[in-house]
Amino acid sequence: MNPTIKSSTFKVPLPQEAHSRAELFRRHQSNPQKAKQVYLNTLAVYAVNFYLQRFKFETDLSGSESWNPVMQTLMDVADLSVKERGFLECRPVLSDSSVCYVPPEVWSERIGYVVVQLNESLSEATLLGFVEKVTKKELSLSQLRSLEDLPRYLNQIEPVVNLSQWFKNVFETGWQSLEVLLDISSPELAFRFRQKSVQRAKLIELERQGESVAMIVALTPKSEPEMHIVVEVQPQKGQTYLPLNMALMVLDEEGEAVMEAQTRDQNKNIQLQFNGEPGDRFSIKVILGDVSVKEDFVI
Repeated sequence: MNPTIKSSTFKVPLPQEAHSRAELFRRHQSNPQKAKQVYLNTLAVYAVNFYLQRFKFETDLSGSESWNPVMQTLMDVADLSVKERGFLECRPVLSDSSVCYVPPEVWSERIGYVVVQLNESLSEATLLGFVEKVTKKELSLSQLRSLEDLPRYLNQIEPVVNLSQWFKNVFETGWQSLEVLLDISSPELAFRFRQKSVQRAKLIELERQGESVAMIVALTPKSEPEMHIVVEVQPQKGQTYLPLNMALMVLDEEGEAVMEAQTRDQNKNIQLQFNGEPGDRFSIKVILGDVSVKEDFVI
């Protein structure tokens, strides 16, 4: 398959593979209008997925709500998970359209919106362009940024850890089970991280200081839709105490510190706790001397 690339668009032939997937999802819908919506959304996501793979971006169709028959029924969704970046919404339009309909339920939790034009026979898709944000149901095609800018835009997005995906057993590279990095035989540790929560740990290398620590993040569902989040830093296996004057900070979406903890003398851990809801973004920063490491998260 050789897509035709123009200066501001990208054409993708839609093979039988794409239509077979769309037909499979369509069969889950009893309402004809909903069935057509799901079919077109699936073709649009297929085309954007092909485009991103062409430019070496790693995607996860199975982790996208558009590939989930239950979510297809509940929402008008055409998202595509771009690993360590977030979700792109892939909105289909027909060849005679001058505007693209974007449902309110996808106005948040997206890193961008790609408009995909489908020809009359549904044999070809053309990626027309994209926008970063949407706040209205109708997006004029004249407002689209050139598709040429999309790879550069995606590369500028800081890698983000999607915590909601953890409940689906989807974990970003580097986030491992606690057993790998820590001595979980400690009764105190077992008490803090109960089985009902989802936990992962990551090794944080503080270069130039010659230190490594383990960052633990644990999620526990509270009253819908709130989540309780625990962030903790511990020595890695084989070490007893954290370095002196190490700081752990929670930053809000604007990068402002909203919580902080610091090691004193012979601390075995430092911890921060807070609540959040789906769509909330925050960062965790570990600081030692003139070295800092930051991890970005979205719930």
